[in-house]
Amino acid sequence: MSDIEIAQQAQMRRVMELAQDRLGIPDDYLEPYGHYKAKLSLDYLDTVKDRPDGKLILVTAMTPTPAGEGKTTTTVGLGDALNRIGKKALICLREPSLGPVFGMKGGAAGGGYAQVVPMEDINLHFTGDFNAIGLANNLLAALLDNHIHHSNALGFDLRRIAWKRVVDMNDRALRDLTVGLGGPGNGFPRQDGFDIVVASEVMAIFCLANSVEDLKKRLGNIVAGYTREQKPIRASDLNAHGSMTVLLKDALKPNLAQTLENNPAFIHGGPFANIAHGCNSVIATRAALKLSDYVVTEAGFGADLGAEKFIDIKCRKSGLRPDAVVIVATIRALKFHGGVDLKSLNVENLPAVEKGLANLERHVNNVRDHFGLPCIVCINHFTRDTPAELDLVKKKMAHHEAPVVVARHWADGGAGAEDLARTVVDVIDQVPADFRFVYEDSATLWEKVTTIASKIYGARGVTADAKVRAQIQRLQDDGYGHYPVCVAKTQYSFSTDPQLRGAPSDHEIGIREVRLSAGAEFVVMVCGDIMTMPGLPKVPAAEKIDINEAGKVVGLF
Repeated sequence: MSDIEIAQQAQMRRVMELAQDRLGIPDDYLEPYGHYKAKLSLDYLDTVKDRPDGKLILVTAMTPTPAGEGKTTTTVGLGDALNRIGKKALICLREPSLGPVFGMKGGAAGGGYAQVVPMEDINLHFTGDFNAIGLANNLLAALLDNHIHHSNALGFDLRRIAWKRVVDMNDRALRDLTVGLGGPGNGFPRQDGFDIVVASEVMAIFCLANSVEDLKKRLGNIVAGYTREQKPIRASDLNAHGSMTVLLKDALKPNLAQTLENNPAFIHGGPFANIAHGCNSVIATRAALKLSDYVVTEAGFGADLGAEKFIDIKCRKSGLRPDAVVIVATIRALKFHGGVDLKSLNVENLPAVEKGLANLERHVNNVRDHFGLPCIVCINHFTRDTPAELDLVKKKMAHHEAPVVVARHWADGGAGAEDLARTVVDVIDQVPADFRFVYEDSATLWEKVTTIASKIYGARGVTADAKVRAQIQRLQDDGYGHYPVCVAKTQYSFSTDPQLRGAPSDHEIGIREVRLSAGAEFVVMVCGDIMTMPGLPKVPAAEKIDINEAGKVVGLF
């Protein structure tokens, strides 16, 4: 059966009953959205703030392939498995963006028998959080252009507007355009463009804020543009942050859903990991830690992107500290990074597996040596994997001090990941974490991105033209040097070239553009050909999605 067919046969529990029974949350603190999803009141979090935190497990991955490796599926399967072996566990996931859902990558609700449900709702509009984030972003854009139209008392330089509009859809035609055409009544013409919602700074702020008050403060700090003298003009100067917060006040409440095995799951926030920081909301993660003994969360794409940003941005800003890391790998991905074509990944190829292990080994070493965290390698099992390939991985990884566990949660649900769950619990109990950041706050912005490039990507250095270097230095001089950096690059390689597989070394990371996210409090370094507004593939997934005569969604994975 397809993922959606499995999800549609799920026997879900009503969310109010699930919350009371499994988490002890009274009905008064829940706001139901139908029978199977609800928002958790922020007031409830004040009632549990003095409880001890559970253990935090971060799920990341080796460098992904275009086929996908099942990181979200593993997060769900591990959470289910922990509950099966008698642990009180919660999972925390990001909300899917409609861009990938209707494009190429697909949704983010897991797969097979390790999914969160209601799957269609989660992958489509869910509780409307992304709509609220898009509206808040575009409200600021509208207020900015309105201010310029009526007087421009703040002195915006139309050549230095720093705020784009957003839409939660892949639409390359919106990347660069001109607004304000049609005469004086429509404002002043200027160059503009759209990003996808998950690349918006509002999304980053939303996922890093720890309260409504913190959200409002961060929104007010957004730099919307500059004067001719290059003085920053903030959202608070436009009096935009109050109304933006109003649009987001309900969205900020964590969303409660469930797995196929009726285990609770928070699904909240969703910045991309290749163009943003790739983690679910701080509020949801903190809530889960107060409500369970083990929390399983994910960071997007490979450990070079999502996990590094989870450590250097989310943990730095929130005080969260993982107790262990699970690195998801597949035999298919190992063969791909060993040079095998996508069409041949189902054929046994031991030399390619061995060659591709260089990629996995670098991720393991990064997590252990640079993040200071114990890690477990989870081989997400596919039916075409052979015993010889699995044995080879275990043999070659034996000296890395990272247990290798084969998990079959896609086919068997939580039961297929029980060995993984027991291994994770044992590692947490027996191997203490020596958590550390990749760089210090006191390093300069250039030193930070250079450190990430050399330590995590294996690069020989970072390059940028004179204009970009000047922008970085200006941000440093203007007092933003203590901010962490968020590298936006391809997810398919340690380099900025998606075709460079395996574990490339001695390459250069070229910075094409620099963006200040003053509200989120990080600086984005856009590298290579990465786009903050992706395009649709030649045959979008949207062409296969439909609704049948019975009113059921079909073709959604």
